[in-house]
Amino acid sequence: MVQPENFESNDSKQPVCRLKRSIYGLKQASRQWYRKFDQVITSFGFKENTVDQCIYLKFSGSKFIILVLYIDDILLASSDVGLLHETKRFLSSKFDMKDLGDASFVLGRQIHRNRSRGILGLSQKAYIDKVLSRFGMSNCAPGNTPMAKGDKFSLHQCLKNELEKKDMERFPYASVVGSLMYAQVCTHPDIVYIVGMLGRYLSNLGMDHWKKAKRVVQYLQRNKDYMLTYCRSSHVEIVGYSDSNFAGCLDSKRSTSSYIFMLAGGAISWKSVKQTLIASSTMEAEFIACYEASNHGIWLRNFVTQLRIVDGIEKPLRINCDNKVAELYTKNNRSSSKSNTLTSSS
Repeated sequence: MVQPENFESNDSKQPVCRLKRSIYGLKQASRQWYRKFDQVITSFGFKENTVDQCIYLKFSGSKFIILVLYIDDILLASSDVGLLHETKRFLSSKFDMKDLGDASFVLGRQIHRNRSRGILGLSQKAYIDKVLSRFGMSNCAPGNTPMAKGDKFSLHQCLKNELEKKDMERFPYASVVGSLMYAQVCTHPDIVYIVGMLGRYLSNLGMDHWKKAKRVVQYLQRNKDYMLTYCRSSHVEIVGYSDSNFAGCLDSKRSTSSYIFMLAGGAISWKSVKQTLIASSTMEAEFIACYEASNHGIWLRNFVTQLRIVDGIEKPLRINCDNKVAELYTKNNRSSSKSNTLTSSS
């Protein structure tokens, strides 16, 4: 560190400066900011959600307000306008902040509201248009599906020599896959499987991988106007769906687990990931997928329960699996050598 201006010291011990407050950019800065914000907001009566510590909730009689913190961006949702304005005034008195009014864009996602019909929508059309423009595909032919039936990925499709690798450097494969990842994380569960497959070959790709990545972009060209929608309902329940292929990875013979959870008529959480062990049957692969979905489902239910604004959410979690044998296996309380192996592996 360079000595501050107007300070000169020839001390051979090389003293350092002690910071009295964190500087933006240091690795400790984000932690210090969170601690400061937590101290301020809890003094105003907000309670931290123990499942997700960036969510705060405050009750005032029958009225409530939810605060969502993402770094230095704040999203507020309240059942009462007066409580909302009161919270805004308090925050403005403690921090330099700018009120942007009703949220229309959050982290690249556009929020659509139809209050008369009780519908909320999340769209990434603007983001997808930027991706299409960035990679010169604004006028590309729309694709019907994110991948073709029977498409396989393997190391045999990767480059064989340095000349081929040199030639592939002109294609922005990693940038395209990275852009697709953000789309699938936010609003497009329909491409989660193929993007996960493409992501396995970021450092060792072939021309087939590049063509398949462009096909996903073409698919988003057709579906960029689609959005996730959530409907107002008196019956709110978290419902999960799990699935798995069998030995889908041709190189490691590992299967891929996938799950998705629905709430209020729309998808709220999803994932597709390669399993950490080699399943010896379709039943085992489906069972592992169901187990992983159950773990995440319990976390989701605990998260919603902590909000304390949805009644009856504590009921048993419902997860749908399309393998009858795996379903029967979950209900079998007898112990066997195979079940012990699955338990230790999972």
